Amino acid sequence: MPGLKFSSSDEIFDYLMRFVNIEKGQATELKLDRMRSLCSLLGDPQLAYATVHVAGSKGKGSVSVMIARILQAAGLRTGLYTSPHLFRWKERISLAGDEMPEAILLGAMDEVLPLVEGKKAEDFPGDELPTYFELGTLVAFCAFRRSGCETAVIETGLGGRLDSTNVVDPAASVITPIELEHTEWLGDTVAKIAFEKAGIIKPGRPCFLSRQVPEAREVFARVCAERGSPLREMDEFVSLEEPRLDKSGTCVRLRLDPAWPQAERFAKPGGGERAGGRVSLDLRSPIVGGIQAQNMALALLAAAEVEPRVDRAAAEAGLAAASLPARFQILELDPPVVLDGAHTPASIRLTLETFEALFPGPKDLLFGCAHDKNYEEMAAILAPRFDAVTVTRPGSFKQSDPRRVYESFARRSASCSLVEEHGEAVRAARARAAAANRPLLVTGSFYLCAEAAIALGAADPQPGQR
Repeated sequence: MPGLKFSSSDEIFDYLMRFVNIEKGQATELKLDRMRSLCSLLGDPQLAYATVHVAGSKGKGSVSVMIARILQAAGLRTGLYTSPHLFRWKERISLAGDEMPEAILLGAMDEVLPLVEGKKAEDFPGDELPTYFELGTLVAFCAFRRSGCETAVIETGLGGRLDSTNVVDPAASVITPIELEHTEWLGDTVAKIAFEKAGIIKPGRPCFLSRQVPEAREVFARVCAERGSPLREMDEFVSLEEPRLDKSGTCVRLRLDPAWPQAERFAKPGGGERAGGRVSLDLRSPIVGGIQAQNMALALLAAAEVEPRVDRAAAEAGLAAASLPARFQILELDPPVVLDGAHTPASIRLTLETFEALFPGPKDLLFGCAHDKNYEEMAAILAPRFDAVTVTRPGSFKQSDPRRVYESFARRSASCSLVEEHGEAVRAARARAAAANRPLLVTGSFYLCAEAAIALGAADPQPGQR
């Protein structure tokens, strides 16, 4: 409609929802020609600032916000693009995790709207309309340009090689651990998935790599060699002491190898905090979990190499400010409820390990996941460890088959129930846990965590946003 205008970011979200396809399970080929064309028409906003591009199967959201907060603490105006959102769409486009001004988002949408409003599929490369994620990514690129960002941390949505974000020209690429996920899109082996993630590695630009299984590391090393990209492996430059966890966050001591050119920047004046020639650095993040120690190390390495102003003070302040909802988020109820969006077997194992360390003894579980997740393996990990299990639908945004998930858990748990409506399931699981004085873990889906937070009064409902 001519002259269409938006008055809020919620209205932008409602408009973008007209273009939902892949996230609803509808067949659409992954490709970049349409995204490149749209970016060009907008004057390539993704090239208006330095970027750090982050991919991986687990931990990429945490690493992204950590890098963004460190860069912000070093004095840079820093954009952050992540997904999914939990409560409101505008969470995806922020200033290092702080809210992006509404006027900036509205102005960015004003730039994007003329490219799609009133257009037909045949007006675009590939004869398909842009996707929800493509348009949201374009809005983010334009918002960061409009807000005067000097740098931006961009998290991939799906894979890497053909992900809509892979039109950036990053100063560095960062890849977190790889495991089997989205196999219908990315391939049915770890090596195939690693190849897709390796698509964000750019010629001559450094790639920062977390600990990887051998078949994934082999792919990344080969691609870096082929593209002349310096490979920066976390364990090459950083050693970690055993992290210390409590219910308020994660603490770890890093020891930086003097062979890393940036190590001296983190030494205390006078040469203190050294052992065996290595610079020691004590860091804390409010994100709870043993894996967060590795995430902090990876984020520190990437941020420091990209920006010379990153020093000890910026690292400490940035990581202390880095947080994300539904990453082992503890709701201070009695007994407590933990929200964690883990949805792969490896991430589920890590979540369970942290949960049992902080809440030893009897415990309850509320679980729901999308239909394309490996619920059989997750059920095998979780079901035997909980005194009561409730299975539900994770929400309405992603396709799910809660009955089949329930059957997987019921074969392994003597106390398992199916409550398909997620709001009712949250209330039932919470009531059962409270009656037995047992902590409750809500996991399997970020969407389920959002519904649980709303149902338990930990977040305000946003009509139309879920």
